[in-house]
Amino acid sequence: MPILESKIKSGVIIPNIAQMLERHVKVFRNNIVYQEKRNEKYEGVSWKELYNNILNIAFNLKQYGFSAGDKMVIFSPNRLEMLELELAVMSSGGVAVPIFAYFHKETAELLINHSDAKYLAVAGELQLSRMDNIQVKNIFVFDKLGKKYFSNQYSFDELLVERTDKDFSLNMLEAPDEICLNMYTSGTMGIPKCVQLSHKNILSQQAALSMVWNLDETDRFLSYLPWHHSFGGIFELFTALYNGATYSLEPGYGKDPAVILENWKLVQPTVFFSVPKVYQSLIDLTKHDREASEIFFHSQLKFIFTAAAALPQKLSDEFERHQIPVIEGWGLTETSPCCTITDPTMKREAGVVGFPLPGVSIRLADDGEILVKGPNVMEGYYKNDEANKGIFTDDGWFCTGDVGEIKENGLKLITRKDRIFKLSNGEKVVPSDLEKLIELKCHYISFAMVVGNGEEYPVALLFPNKKLLERPDYALSPEEGCFCPRNLNELSRCLRGCLHDANCGIGQKFAKIKSAMIIDDELSLEKGTLTPSMKVAPKNVVNAYRAHLENLYGSENPVDNEVYIIRLAEADSVLGKIITI
Repeated sequence: MPILESKIKSGVIIPNIAQMLERHVKVFRNNIVYQEKRNEKYEGVSWKELYNNILNIAFNLKQYGFSAGDKMVIFSPNRLEMLELELAVMSSGGVAVPIFAYFHKETAELLINHSDAKYLAVAGELQLSRMDNIQVKNIFVFDKLGKKYFSNQYSFDELLVERTDKDFSLNMLEAPDEICLNMYTSGTMGIPKCVQLSHKNILSQQAALSMVWNLDETDRFLSYLPWHHSFGGIFELFTALYNGATYSLEPGYGKDPAVILENWKLVQPTVFFSVPKVYQSLIDLTKHDREASEIFFHSQLKFIFTAAAALPQKLSDEFERHQIPVIEGWGLTETSPCCTITDPTMKREAGVVGFPLPGVSIRLADDGEILVKGPNVMEGYYKNDEANKGIFTDDGWFCTGDVGEIKENGLKLITRKDRIFKLSNGEKVVPSDLEKLIELKCHYISFAMVVGNGEEYPVALLFPNKKLLERPDYALSPEEGCFCPRNLNELSRCLRGCLHDANCGIGQKFAKIKSAMIIDDELSLEKGTLTPSMKVAPKNVVNAYRAHLENLYGSENPVDNEVYIIRLAEADSVLGKIITI
């Protein structure tokens, strides 16, 4: 079996986070490292200020009994205090454990207790109200509160008190293989797993990227990606820190493209990391709006980076029309996270995610599963013997769970191994193929999910882009073949042709969908139906909309949404029916 490797050698790997910070504060001392928006303008902290705060936090944590190997759960949205605390913990021999800021009580308690953390930091009252049965030594709160929820609750300000020992230093001698970050997976297919990552895992990624990307202290990042997830919290954040760039927080957390564009004008990012759904929304805003287009496609934008799903060719073409390179990548939390990136000078192909980063090797198992080896690969899952079984081959390759193929222009992704399902007749269906075709065909569908394990035929759940439906100024070109629906009833009629075309794009007759349902609802991080990288969480969606799925197979279960059922009796005919609940 051929092995895919980079022709470029990796750069020198900095041994640990503490040494990275010490080097950078000497070089970038007065440069702005991080900024947040306050009173309609961005205000930031310098490397000197950030480093001093990190030293104070590390020193004061020690006074609270924090020692090497101790874990600190950080239950908060992105903010300066979270950044300072996470870096202080990681650079003083501890293990940072970030979790999603808006987890419900059951999940938050489950992960906090599973982590075995002695220490906990939270944003404020919302997070404190979502905890009860937890076992931690101390709790630190970022917000200034007038009330105590727990007897062992302290203000984060107490960790910022100027240290009394001016000779105090971070743990410069920490071994590269020591664990410094425990990060829970997004749980795309079920309960999150706790990935253990070392200094070497994280910093080897940056050593590799430094050989292929030309980034430095003049670069500007505008970011909304959450730090509890590897895309934002490792790949993007440490790319900015490692290169001495200025990292600007997008306070809307990517939810509103108009807000992103507003902050885009202020920051003028030179690089931007995001997912196809957000790029689609941003480009939609620039259509028929010259000013918005000039703001977004500005001349200093070096490249955009996309991951989580293939960027549709139409979106890629739009960036390239403005001479902005598009780079795609692939990886997992378990691989810190990036394994491959595309070469923007090569012609793009849908699904192709490029060649391995320097130092990373890729090969395929007999069943097409992608196997990875390199300094970026985790040690294993924390407290999960079942998940650790068979996760590495006998000769040390990590089994990713993704299926792909090796082509001349790099690795091509096909789907998740555990998303392939069998129909009752034994035929295998790759649902992602049809999902991509549906989403590509209809701009008004935010997410499509095809299921049918053990059933006679596949069906689809379709979630509309309601913001786009409500925009009277939005219009597609005639060649795109859409009459621009303005409500769900019109969308159901519009989709007849879209679903027909998508079915025609699937070669196997058995893999074509026979029923689809438009659901007047939104998938979200808060509901657990979307992952932090804005991908559908299949198991959670199935559980949430089980009654809807059963209706597609002929049952008559009551549902609490307005739904539009589309029956496809034959490949070339569609019959629509509306059910209002």
